[in-house]
Amino acid sequence: MEEPALLGELEPVQGLEVLDLGCGDADLGRTLLRAGCGGYLGVDGSAAMVERARDLLRGTGGGVVRAYMEEFASVPERFDLVVSRTALHYVEDLTALLGSVRRWLRPGGRVVFTVPHPVLTCHDASTGRPRQDWVVDAYFVPGPRERKWMGETVTWHHRTVEDHVRALHAAGFRLTALRECAPDPEAFGGDEEEYERRRRVPLFLLLAGD
Repeated sequence: MEEPALLGELEPVQGLEVLDLGCGDADLGRTLLRAGCGGYLGVDGSAAMVERARDLLRGTGGGVVRAYMEEFASVPERFDLVVSRTALHYVEDLTALLGSVRRWLRPGGRVVFTVPHPVLTCHDASTGRPRQDWVVDAYFVPGPRERKWMGETVTWHHRTVEDHVRALHAAGFRLTALRECAPDPEAFGGDEEEYERRRRVPLFLLLAGD
């Protein structure tokens, strides 16, 4: 659900210098390099993810550095596109980070990012099984939420849709896209039951600015 919306918003990338914050294994970087971007740099705080990213990018010309997003530093106006895929909900001060992104971008540059949808980050009702209901609670109370994620307790920072837009504006961006990544029936291989389940609640929020 998230990937088609993200790739559709990023195109075209030919010749662009791209920074990927919270790149994970840099699978997105490999995709963008194949699509013709001029250069790719991934940033991730996990040593294991950086190792996997370097393996994946070997021979492509793309690079990756180990750093937390909030601590990464770059010269001004180095990139044409800054992207982040389901990572910025780990950042406490989103406005400050987006302010840095604004400085790293060349004139006319863009930022595009996805996060788990705020209806999911406001309250952790996970059970370990496919959900059939969702709890929305304390939605208008921003801040950290401890939750179980992939067997560990992690901290996500909940923000409303409005909070995300406000952070973009405060950092000097103009909002150019806001999408909730609705499911495409063709992506479910004829599994109507799963498609209908995914239509019940938004899972991702995408925002873009220039």
